[in-house]
Amino acid sequence: MKARLPLRLFASHTAVAVVGAIVAYVTVRLLAPHLFDQRMGMMSGDMHGTGPATGAQVHAAFQTALDTALLVGVLASVATAGVLAAFATRRLLRPLDAVRTATRQIATGRYEVDVPLPSEPELAALATDVNSLGHALADTETRRTRLLGDVAHEMRTPLTALDGYVEGLIDGVFTASPDTLASLSEELRRLHRLADDLSGLSRAQEQRLDLALADADLAELARHAAARLSPQFDDAHVTLVFDTDTVVPVHADPDRITQVLTNLLGNALLATPAGGTVTITARRSGNRGEVAVTDTGVGLAEEDIERVFERFYRAPGRPRRSSGSGVGLTIARGIARGHGGDVTASSRGRGQGASFTLVLPLRPHP
Repeated sequence: MKARLPLRLFASHTAVAVVGAIVAYVTVRLLAPHLFDQRMGMMSGDMHGTGPATGAQVHAAFQTALDTALLVGVLASVATAGVLAAFATRRLLRPLDAVRTATRQIATGRYEVDVPLPSEPELAALATDVNSLGHALADTETRRTRLLGDVAHEMRTPLTALDGYVEGLIDGVFTASPDTLASLSEELRRLHRLADDLSGLSRAQEQRLDLALADADLAELARHAAARLSPQFDDAHVTLVFDTDTVVPVHADPDRITQVLTNLLGNALLATPAGGTVTITARRSGNRGEVAVTDTGVGLAEEDIERVFERFYRAPGRPRRSSGSGVGLTIARGIARGHGGDVTASSRGRGQGASFTLVLPLRPHP
């Protein structure tokens, strides 16, 4: 297990100091006697025939030798410590330089970065975070590009139809009959619905929803949403079952939550063939309230469980009986998260039905 970076820095600084002290000691220990002997020899030569050296002269010789040895020892210690410090600093800065290079690449739009992981756990965690950031930004850029393409695709069909009708009216192919004008109006409503969905999607994802919060019963909101869609279920010959007998108190925007529930029920209806069943279950789970919409329809593959919440994504094999823009689940999740909750999906596989669950925090007791 690698030591933590603060401990390693402390150990490296201590090692530099200890090595410097050892170098100074060894230098003085080896050099001082030699310098003293040399100094004494020089004094003996200078005082030849004048008698032995006095105590003051010996003291001066010792002082000179000691000062010279200390000066050389300190210089050697500083040089050694500098070399060791430069090595430790270079080893520490190398991964930081790699991180800086990666962040500059990310700033210029090159998101596919791959910072090598250093041996220090803290620096490795930093490098991992930078790599994750780059991959997340790359994924966001890919989704943004795909969003533009999807919006253009969704607008192309009604615009092409409108263009055809208008050219037909100009050329006299069509007459301005109620049926022709009704077709024009339908295509215009489709464009208007797409614009509204995109506006709602933007507000939901940027958490700019205008929420009129009030005390409400989540189970009652689910019951009302089911009652409003009951005729559509009857027309499609799909059985709608409401399974709850409890109160689920929440503090939420009733209109927004009804929008979420309506979307979940509408998607379940589209995914369920005639003769199938859609079940709504409302319950409490700890400090949360849940409404699960479970169908016996086409189901979801494991890789589609999260992707169905992406903008304009439609799972393979899903029926296209709706003229919706494909952002309903994205908006629903955004609304739920704006309330502090979420919308999740689960399925045992294709052909085995799916379940979408709205989760909201329960209203605290007074």
